[in-house]
Amino acid sequence: MVMNHRNKLIISLILALIAIIKPINCDCSTNVSRKSFPKGFVFGTASSAYQYEGAVKEDGRGPSVWDTFAHKFGKVIDFSNADVANDHYHKYLEDVKLMKDMGVDAYRFSISWTRIFPNGTGQINQAGVDHYNNLINALLTNGIQPYVTMYHWDTPQALEDAYKSWLSPQIINDFGVYAETLYQKFGDRVKHWITLNEPHTVASQGYDIGIFAPGRCSILLHLFCRAGNSATEPYIVAHHLLLAHGTAVDIYRRKYQRKQRGSIGAALDVMWYEPETNTTENIEAAQRAQDFQLGWFLDPLMFGDYPASMRQRVGDRLPKFTAAESALLKGSLDFVGINHYTTYYARNNKTDIIGILLNDALADSGTVTSPFGHDGKPIGERANSIWLYIVPRGMRELMNYIKNKYGNPMVIITENGMDDGNNIFRSLNDSLKDEKRIRYYTGYLENLAAAIKEDGCNVKGYFAWSFLDNWEWAAGYTSRFGLYYVDYQNNQKRYAKNSVQWFKNFFAC
Repeated sequence: MVMNHRNKLIISLILALIAIIKPINCDCSTNVSRKSFPKGFVFGTASSAYQYEGAVKEDGRGPSVWDTFAHKFGKVIDFSNADVANDHYHKYLEDVKLMKDMGVDAYRFSISWTRIFPNGTGQINQAGVDHYNNLINALLTNGIQPYVTMYHWDTPQALEDAYKSWLSPQIINDFGVYAETLYQKFGDRVKHWITLNEPHTVASQGYDIGIFAPGRCSILLHLFCRAGNSATEPYIVAHHLLLAHGTAVDIYRRKYQRKQRGSIGAALDVMWYEPETNTTENIEAAQRAQDFQLGWFLDPLMFGDYPASMRQRVGDRLPKFTAAESALLKGSLDFVGINHYTTYYARNNKTDIIGILLNDALADSGTVTSPFGHDGKPIGERANSIWLYIVPRGMRELMNYIKNKYGNPMVIITENGMDDGNNIFRSLNDSLKDEKRIRYYTGYLENLAAAIKEDGCNVKGYFAWSFLDNWEWAAGYTSRFGLYYVDYQNNQKRYAKNSVQWFKNFFAC
């Protein structure tokens, strides 16, 4: 048969396309991959401004409470700070290229409040707006959707100085102004907003035991903190955080959501709790532990009030919502963000001697939680952090709990991951061999897939923590959560760990 010119041209084009398409080097032997999840399921990585950006005094950024806290002696285990961190502020274009190469759909990052408002309120800092515009545009150019967290713990120091920040209701309005500014500047491109990251951690770690900024507590007569009241302040702070969230959501829904067509939620930290033994008192204790963790924040956002167990056990120390505030909060989530890392045992606290001595909110649940069972054995293999044990089944159990208690709302796993230690004697080559991390992700993603496909849980996205090794709050640089290794001694150079290739395979299969 004689080919005409048109057929020759078509064949030439096909051959040219074949020549430029590179085969995907993909190991699909794993039991879980992208195909294990529904069509349209979003996969991404996560970060936070203070842990990543550095450049703390550049381009008009104001100080946050974490700048102040990290520079106080003895507050960070390795005496480090996040003045440079990963230098993501300058290296974001390089990092976006790495994300694209890895194959993620989305990137969750937080905006530094003090880059937008150096004093927490008042004059807008245009240089900060320009930076986040550039980051958002770079992500979209590379096919990566931005998921933006408004507040990831870095409260403006100016607001702390002016009125003790989250202890005052004044911060609710200031947060609302900040949130609306973000909608105005970025909402034409940002379609996924997260108001707060882990408000439970802010209240408990920052105002109960004082190991996080701003470092307030009253444990053992202020032996560890110069100021604070561990019995009352955590509840006041949590109350204001919730109302700030509700205010930000109300502004978005009334003025911006219809035009910008985005969604808005909050990211809540959640351990799963298993009863230490299958007794009534320990089953009830596990439920109380969950009430004082997830329920503390999700119950008001879903039902308009705190859990009944909190009302009963905390009494007048637990603030009350007005009818208008309850209405503001109820239903103020388009999705529930869940930061989940580990599972603990829970048992009834029969003799609350420690709670009486410390007089702190952590004792109010009447529950003791621990990674060790009554036989002294750990619940799972430990990661580097003393609190993080690898218990993949907890992911499935937690998703079913949320489905059953809260009516199967849309859930996005906004953080999940594990850390290795920063061993200065380990070679770079060995540090990149993170097989334990690969086992962690395999187990947790298998259980998440089962919760969706077999149990009908309404989960729509998953973000691995973290894209890069980072400054890990009070643990400083002793903890490495990243998929990419960051060489802090060599200009923060990035190196792909084996888990990066694992995720590439995961996405490609």
